[in-house]
Amino acid sequence: MSGTAPSAHELARRALLAFVVTFVLARALVFLIMAQRIPNLYLFMRGTHVHHLNYGIFLLAAVGGYLLFGQPHGDAARRAAFGYGVAMGLTFDEFGMWLHLGGSYWQRASVDATVAVAAALALIAYARSIRHFEARHVRAFIVLALALLGFAWALYDASMYLGHLEAPRLRELELQSSP
Repeated sequence: MSGTAPSAHELARRALLAFVVTFVLARALVFLIMAQRIPNLYLFMRGTHVHHLNYGIFLLAAVGGYLLFGQPHGDAARRAAFGYGVAMGLTFDEFGMWLHLGGSYWQRASVDATVAVAAALALIAYARSIRHFEARHVRAFIVLALALLGFAWALYDASMYLGHLEAPRLRELELQSSP
């Protein structure tokens, strides 16, 4: 594998994996820290919490520079794709904070942006196979797309309901975990 040049699809799959895993881990760690289940791992500089979106931005800059100036091939390109996915996961996990500086970590915009980025990466990662669809694949795709749309609507409706119920508690938990 190391001698072969990775395709854009393979690199997108690596970035997608790193993106999803990073998002899940970041959310889990933040919740565990806020619930005081694990020690506070946050970085503070002069009393200011340095959010992990900043780590993602610096990592995006580093990976972008490496890709532009280093022009990696083979395994180096694969590692860069994974680093890109990690950086995107850290950054988009706090996307809502881009829009509403000083806003709560638990903004729905962050999850929505993460789903959109994951969908775009998945499309790039798996688009090649879509070109080879036969009629039966198109029918299955339509059924799956309708089922996913129904699930997305149900998930959105449930999250809005739960968000109204849990938002005050999550905000209180967030405020309690601040120094």
